[in-house]
Amino acid sequence: MMMLSKTAEEEIRSQAHSAGFKDEMASLARSRHNPFMKGGRADVDAYITFVSEFNEFISHKPKRFVAIIDRNMRL
Repeated sequence: MMMLSKTAEEEIRSQAHSAGFKDEMASLARSRHNPFMKGGRADVDAYITFVSEFNEFISHKPKRFVAIIDRNMRL
């Protein structure tokens, strides 16, 4: 962890409460890109593709499917 001098820490704290900093953070939030949203709706196919490719990347072996069979299933 990086240690800051007291002067630098005070400068960061004073800037954090300024209107310009808040405006910059609001601008960043508005322009944030979510790759799983298309046209304002969640794109399930994009998410499934990402998860599948990520699992392949980390060499995750999928578990065998086992159906849950129970006479008395309660949620």
